[in-house]
Amino acid sequence: MKIRAQISMVLNLDKCIGCHTCSVTCKNIWTNRKGVEYAWFNNVESKPGIGFPKNWEDQSKWKGGWEVVKNKLELKAGGRMSKLANIFANPNMPEIDDYYEPYDFKYHKLQSSPLLEATPTARPVSQITGKDMDKIEWGPNWEDDLAGEFEKRSKDVNFKNVDKEMYKDFENTFHMYLPRLCNHCLNPSCLASCPSGAIYKREEDGIVLVDQDKCRGWRMCVTGCPYKKVYYNWESGKSEKCIGCYPRIESGLPMACAESCVGRIRYVGVMLYDADKIGDSAATPNETDLYQEHLDVFMDP
Repeated sequence: MKIRAQISMVLNLDKCIGCHTCSVTCKNIWTNRKGVEYAWFNNVESKPGIGFPKNWEDQSKWKGGWEVVKNKLELKAGGRMSKLANIFANPNMPEIDDYYEPYDFKYHKLQSSPLLEATPTARPVSQITGKDMDKIEWGPNWEDDLAGEFEKRSKDVNFKNVDKEMYKDFENTFHMYLPRLCNHCLNPSCLASCPSGAIYKREEDGIVLVDQDKCRGWRMCVTGCPYKKVYYNWESGKSEKCIGCYPRIESGLPMACAESCVGRIRYVGVMLYDADKIGDSAATPNETDLYQEHLDVFMDP
């Protein structure tokens, strides 16, 4: 028996109002800088929808997470030999178009415009190239409140076997918000995917971090994460992810997303678990038994 502590967060989805306060707060604190303009450690999606990045749940495409092979856990993206073969050209990694081209607007045009008959406009500008953009094609909340084209939204992998006409009717009766951030997994596949050993899970609180000194930018962690919550900083050449606001946790404060939540849907606390049970529980052959197996990993205080 190996007892470990895990900082945990429970989100009451029935109370989420989709205001994105958590996303904006997190963005302003952690990714408001060059190289990670496109990265949102916390985002809120509308379901049904393909999410951010596009179709992140489709592991047949992205090869994220684990799978059970001959009663053993293996990475969907393959083992060491597979990673070595693809280390310079990872075929299962989202590109910038799967996220979105981050943009800003020429607000100074509005502020400094002389008196005109026509209303001045603020053109979108790419935060990567610095050039004007003709059209904004996608964004982290493009599908907010079921906005956007149904043709794109209908590619939600959860509805791949559902008739599209029925899907349209279903949208009229069902909608929910899904706040997403790094789960700081008990058995993180991003950690197991890293060739450099740069990702580690803290024993004192279970927060998963990337050692920026060890990271070599192979980006296997981006593929390995089934939630696509590891991002590549193109300025520093390093991978980055949610750090669980560990400076706040160490000071006895909750994560910024939890404290700023308008709907008060986030509950943060500490749970104890037996690390020795993780492997056997995760290798459960019947997926319907995973929930109970997961509960059995946690200790009864």
